[in-house]
Amino acid sequence: MGTITTTDGTEIFYKDWGTGQPLVFSHGWPLSADDWDAQLLYFVQRGFRVIAHDRRGHGRSTQTSDGHDMDHYADDLAALTAHLDLRDAVHIGHSTGGGEVVHYIARHGESRVAKAAIISAVPPIMVQTDANPGGLPKSVFDDLQAQLAANRSEFYRALPSGPFYGFNRDGVEPSEAIIENWWRQGMMGGAKAHYDGIVAFSQTDFTDDLRAITVPVLVMHGDDDQIVPYADSAPLSAKLLQNGTLKTYAGFPHGMPTTQADTINADLLAFIQS
Repeated sequence: MGTITTTDGTEIFYKDWGTGQPLVFSHGWPLSADDWDAQLLYFVQRGFRVIAHDRRGHGRSTQTSDGHDMDHYADDLAALTAHLDLRDAVHIGHSTGGGEVVHYIARHGESRVAKAAIISAVPPIMVQTDANPGGLPKSVFDDLQAQLAANRSEFYRALPSGPFYGFNRDGVEPSEAIIENWWRQGMMGGAKAHYDGIVAFSQTDFTDDLRAITVPVLVMHGDDDQIVPYADSAPLSAKLLQNGTLKTYAGFPHGMPTTQADTINADLLAFIQS
């Protein structure tokens, strides 16, 4: 574990375990590198070097007031990969982290990148616009900001208890430990970063980023994702990518890297080794 300091003075916390081909993990909103526990352990035990950072304003990184946008997220990731001099890396992003990965590769080039995988990811764009009529109305995201501002702690209990992991579905047994771990990660971060981050993940248009990427990209998404609806995300991203592969999971929720880790890890390994 270590930290780097970016050009604007932000300290970014990261984990760096093992040796071998580097796998770089970008977490979702409003979590931290800890959300990748099931993946980091799995891949380090299989001979990979695994790296995961806390996005600015999240986890153990600096709770900055500003810079909570995809340009800064991508530039912070670029600073980390340059600091560690990563080569032939596979970038894996969940939810907002999927947008971060896509924007990083398009903005900073593919010289250090071998492949990428985006899981339950926000691209191409979440919010409803004239060009994206299938998106979610802006009022949905305004409401998320209002709930965060009113009582972040309660909000961060409700999300994982319900739609994030599909624990609100009939026949699904909620895991109190998973819910508490989500809350713990969320509350470690800064309210300002999380508030602004809702705009970043919902309103950023990744269409041109997706079109620019030439490395192989695996697009993984559950068709029962209640956070990033399937129809307006994964299939569209896969079509925009030059070398994209869509893998759809029947009934899987948004937080499937945690609740369905065995399946997700095995499919990631097969893609990395292909």
